Amino acid sequence: MLHKLFIACCTLLLLGRGAAAQAVYSATDPLAHTFSIVARDPKTGEMAVGVQSHWFSVGTSVSWGEAGVGVVATQSFTNKSFGLRGLALLKSGKSAQQALDELLAADEAREVRQVAILDNQGRVATHTGKKCVDMAGHQQGAQFSVQANMMLNATVWGAMAKAYEASASLPLAERVLAALDAAQAAGGDIRGRQSAALLVVRGTTTEGPWADRLVDLRVDDNAAPLTELRRLLKLHRAYDHMNAGDLAVEKNDMPTAIKEYQAAEKMFPGNLEMKYWHAITLANKQQVPAALALLRPIFKQEPNWRILTERLPKVGLLTVSPAELKQILTLK
Repeated sequence: MLHKLFIACCTLLLLGRGAAAQAVYSATDPLAHTFSIVARDPKTGEMAVGVQSHWFSVGTSVSWGEAGVGVVATQSFTNKSFGLRGLALLKSGKSAQQALDELLAADEAREVRQVAILDNQGRVATHTGKKCVDMAGHQQGAQFSVQANMMLNATVWGAMAKAYEASASLPLAERVLAALDAAQAAGGDIRGRQSAALLVVRGTTTEGPWADRLVDLRVDDNAAPLTELRRLLKLHRAYDHMNAGDLAVEKNDMPTAIKEYQAAEKMFPGNLEMKYWHAITLANKQQVPAALALLRPIFKQEPNWRILTERLPKVGLLTVSPAELKQILTLK
């Protein structure tokens, strides 16, 4: 009930009284007052959206992207349709500015919107409506835009731009996180913190959407969402090493496989699954003694991994001899 009253009050305050006000703002739209960044890496062509807000599950409202097309951040009194519609306009051949102009022209509530669009050529277009809640503003740079509303102070978006430009040596995802961290350090959302999201898509399409979202992480409700988002990105990178290790195994390149598995385990030494599949790979490559050394502490810490191991030969995931399997399953 309080949420509905807040929406009604904001609608009347920002848009005026009467039926006309009701026509330009939907009570189902989220109030994603927030700071965000859209950016493209000129070296790889990758495109990203990063966001943090004191609002639940901000990533489901603000951040939109499609490989080979572009990315969109739609916030303040969020019009979620701007995400898919903006991408569709880019896909039809519109530039970022043309897409933004078309979206805003048809939106009577444009003055309470904040939107940033970046296309696959790195062109950006940004709109901060005159009735976005202070402090609100945006700043564009080379193939990026930062934008914020309902901030504690007016230094937030400038701090974001500075941090992003200063971290050019980092991968795009880490650069985006640097900008978000800078926003929080500069004061951030006047209400505090709750959720964050990071989306990175390829610069060009490949075999399908399942391969084109390079990073897709969300923290829906957390006291320190950016800290948790950074942890998740690190875990994502660790699993990238695991996947590279699996690929090396397929190519029978065991030195590379071991190097990749060890890199993953070094990043998250407490992750039993990384160690476990490393061990199973060693066993399948006739390196059973090395596999036993890894499996022994795993089985001691969590006995269910031993039960799982017993089931693997049936589906071809463990190809050791019966004697070797017995040796593995009877580890003490």
